[in-house]
Amino acid sequence: MVELIPSQDAVMQILKRTGAFREGHFIYPNGKHSPHYFQMPLAFRYYDTARVLAVALSRKFRLEKDISSQLPKVSVISPSSGGIPVAFGVRDALNAEQIYWAEQEHGERQFRQYVNQGEVNPCIIVDDIIRSGMAIEETVDLVKSLGARIIGCGAIVRFDVAQDEIEGVPIKSLIDFDVKFYDNDEPCTECKAGVTPEHVRF
Repeated sequence: MVELIPSQDAVMQILKRTGAFREGHFIYPNGKHSPHYFQMPLAFRYYDTARVLAVALSRKFRLEKDISSQLPKVSVISPSSGGIPVAFGVRDALNAEQIYWAEQEHGERQFRQYVNQGEVNPCIIVDDIIRSGMAIEETVDLVKSLGARIIGCGAIVRFDVAQDEIEGVPIKSLIDFDVKFYDNDEPCTECKAGVTPEHVRF
């Protein structure tokens, strides 16, 4: 029997197979060390994989009455360029009317498109990965400033250090990941084991 929403293990296998999840010894731009690294665009370069992940996330949204009752008059919004493939996939699966994506400009998160007050439908905010939740929070503020309501929020992967709800709306994810970060090399178990580090981007 085909699973309508794949298990966390099944999704993790997809990410490993596509190279979107790797294990080893990684140093992030902020200097933190970690034994794991997500590079989500690698999973979304394949149409079939991207569709499986986006449709699975969309099905979690359809289970919410506040969302399903308002379709198709819904906006799907990505907080950044990394979430655009997820947003398009979820929009397609839900047959939602609108899609927007935001970018950081001059220290502020803004919509790439010119958007007027009152033009945005009730919103579902989606991203590929939620690490701290800051981008989601900034996007919520942006959406609220335009007079729109948040009815859903989610990502393919959510780090367990990030919030699990925003504005009273639960954050949906296909994987809730038990993240491990070390502030420097002293407590890092991979450093102690002599594993060669790889410097990576967010």
